[in-house]
Amino acid sequence: MKRRHRVLGLLSALSILTFLDRMAIAVTGPAIQSDLHISTVEWGWVLSGYVLANGLFEIPSGVMGDRHGQRVELTRIVTWWSAFTTLTAWCHRFWQLAAARFFFGMGSAGAYPNAAGAISRWFPARERARSQGTLWAASRLGGVLAPLLIVPLQYLFGWRAVFFLLGVLGFVWAVVWHRLYRDRPEEDPGLSAEERAEIEDGGVRERAGAVPFQRALRSRALWMVVLAYGCYGCCSWFYFSWFPAWFLHKTGLPLEGMLLTSLPFALGIAGNLAGGVLSDRLAARWGAKRALRLIPGVCLTGTAVVIVAMTLCHGVLCVLVLSSVGFGAMDLMLPSAWAMCVAIGGRASGTATGMMNTAGQAGGFFCTILFGYIVQLTGNYNLPLWLIAGMVVTSAAIFASIDCTQRIDADLAAC
Repeated sequence: MKRRHRVLGLLSALSILTFLDRMAIAVTGPAIQSDLHISTVEWGWVLSGYVLANGLFEIPSGVMGDRHGQRVELTRIVTWWSAFTTLTAWCHRFWQLAAARFFFGMGSAGAYPNAAGAISRWFPARERARSQGTLWAASRLGGVLAPLLIVPLQYLFGWRAVFFLLGVLGFVWAVVWHRLYRDRPEEDPGLSAEERAEIEDGGVRERAGAVPFQRALRSRALWMVVLAYGCYGCCSWFYFSWFPAWFLHKTGLPLEGMLLTSLPFALGIAGNLAGGVLSDRLAARWGAKRALRLIPGVCLTGTAVVIVAMTLCHGVLCVLVLSSVGFGAMDLMLPSAWAMCVAIGGRASGTATGMMNTAGQAGGFFCTILFGYIVQLTGNYNLPLWLIAGMVVTSAAIFASIDCTQRIDADLAAC
């Protein structure tokens, strides 16, 4: 196995674990709400606490990774979030649970920006979209596994045991990552000269160094990516937070029906893998500027149409198929969006993707809060989806107009 593929394997394991931890609160939600007597609005705040903290600390964590390397930063991130995942098992009050989720989000902030930074150092430019696709496909595998693993575990041992076990798995990953990963490929004693040449082929490999903040803040292309991803985040966080509750309410199924909510994430796996390959191939044929703006524009427009259709359809099969297709179409564009941001960020890719992901968390925060209030005020679980569809269309339009060749460190790239 090539060393860069081992790195991608470790990052993929992290991505699976990240989504198991994220989705655990949604899957166990009905049991927790019943056990701790938490209202719908309070539950919205529990779900959004993670999103808020994660968004606030994305950029600082991405900057730290760019400056000091991803080996130490990802070890810190996973150790922190695993500690608060474990502490979730000891919560007995609403405020305790909300606080645990907030600190969990604070600790996990920067996981994907730092993963993107590691990819920019270990992979040549021609393989980065594909690598991002693999990383995000792994996250969706975590989404698939979440209900399949967590529902039986909860049934056998209770919801508290779920969080304890996930915390232990995180500690194990942090130890393995710190032991095996090196920030610079040449520091890895097992790296062959042939693979080093492959990594450096096609351009200068990104290295740690000073982050050009002023350039980043003045970059129109980067701010457009940030805005587009913020609008996209409203839809993605619907699936990560409220989707299980919406699905059970829409279909009228009992709690066991939660197992079916893994299907959208299965299509997300296929979407990310296909999207990564499609992005690299179209970029090679048409150029990155055209390819990386076309894919998000088309995919997100299709997603918005499907989201509206979800509010109008009836029957378990119809709801399940449409919600799965919507998520799969949305995920088809994800590798392109991250490859676009990495291209614009250059050596500051951790900072740039941190800004982008912060916007995604902001969109997710408002979505999770507003969803709870709208449902409580109207009793209508479909009404919030019309707002989400509008945000997705806006995201599609913005992505379709971005020029990813406007690198924020263009004159420093050869330094």
